[in-house]
Amino acid sequence: MNQLSTDCVIAGGGPAGMMLGFLLARAGIDVTVLEKHRDFLRDFRGDTVHPSTLQVMHELGLLDKFLKLPHTRIAKGTIEIGERHFTIGDFSRLPTICKFIALMPQWDFLDFLADEAKRFPNFHLRMQTRAGDLLTENGTVMGVTATGPEGPLAIKAGLTVAADGRTSTLRDRSGLRVEDLGAPFDVLWLSLPVLPGDPTDLVGKIKDGQLFAMIYRTDYWQCAYLIPKGGFDTIKAEGLAKFRDRLKAIAGFAAGRIDSAITDFDQVKLLTVTVNRLREWARPGFICIGDAAHAMSPIGGVGINLAIQDAVATANLLGPALQKGAPDFATLKTVQARREFPTKVIQAFQVAAQNRILAPTLASMKTPKPPLFVKLLNDWPWLRQFPARFIGMGPRPEHVTLAKK
Repeated sequence: MNQLSTDCVIAGGGPAGMMLGFLLARAGIDVTVLEKHRDFLRDFRGDTVHPSTLQVMHELGLLDKFLKLPHTRIAKGTIEIGERHFTIGDFSRLPTICKFIALMPQWDFLDFLADEAKRFPNFHLRMQTRAGDLLTENGTVMGVTATGPEGPLAIKAGLTVAADGRTSTLRDRSGLRVEDLGAPFDVLWLSLPVLPGDPTDLVGKIKDGQLFAMIYRTDYWQCAYLIPKGGFDTIKAEGLAKFRDRLKAIAGFAAGRIDSAITDFDQVKLLTVTVNRLREWARPGFICIGDAAHAMSPIGGVGINLAIQDAVATANLLGPALQKGAPDFATLKTVQARREFPTKVIQAFQVAAQNRILAPTLASMKTPKPPLFVKLLNDWPWLRQFPARFIGMGPRPEHVTLAKK
């Protein structure tokens, strides 16, 4: 087995892992990021880059370069309930440098971070390398075992970070306990073509017990169709024709594009929704961040941005200790102390929305009456900044304090 050593090893090259790796390398810390795939190309990953993340890019001096990548912008959030149209979010009032959500393929975002991180000689990205287990000595995690193109590896590290997603291997190996908050729905992702004259803002639709969201992506619509938990097999058993009829009933101006765009169930991707969080995020020598610490519902598209916030906080809190050696357990626990509150607040909002609005709507097969808060947001434009701030910035937004070396 090949032996390596580093100051910090991070399992997972997603938003949390790549941002943390970049920030630590920027501060002069030797860091190794392990990514099990050969590249970052995966469809229907979180592509919403919120104002909080754009603010971080600004603080790093990367925003102008970042926004040169192809992207679209969402300045308002709208919803259609039955035949009525409501505007419920406005990002133009946010106290951030960017007053919009940028929609960008996640692989472009991750490639950008990787390219910037590679400018530092102490950053090491190992693709096609899967973390397998934790190396422990006397109850302290000392690194990981992994398998890469060259065979098995043992990587010793002063800090081991699990940023390997909601099905985290290292989290499972750590013995940390997960609290499941439940999710009564799943999401089907699909694409529809964009035609001249289409709107460009985020569109949510609720009608006859169906919920549908359309995200403008310049040359296509990225669409989310909500279904009861575990309901995809039933939909497939009913046949493609009936599924397309369902979509036509909810897709509004895009209904005429369904038949030509959806010709096979292979074009529909299932997202099994999970909402959970760890009771404890760390053990000596080891910490979980991002989805490995807290899997989020797709409501609000906040998962990628909460993961980025975790990474920034982790770098701020643990970076100074890593510059001197391995952070002790008390220092590791400061990350959870900092990030657990915003996680719980956002998850409480998501669970309330799914249990009180989404699940009853899916079960009723009826168009609900517009809630009072939706009417108020539509009628009083100045109120729209508050949901935009909650979604776009989140509770306790983080700022980069770990200095560059």
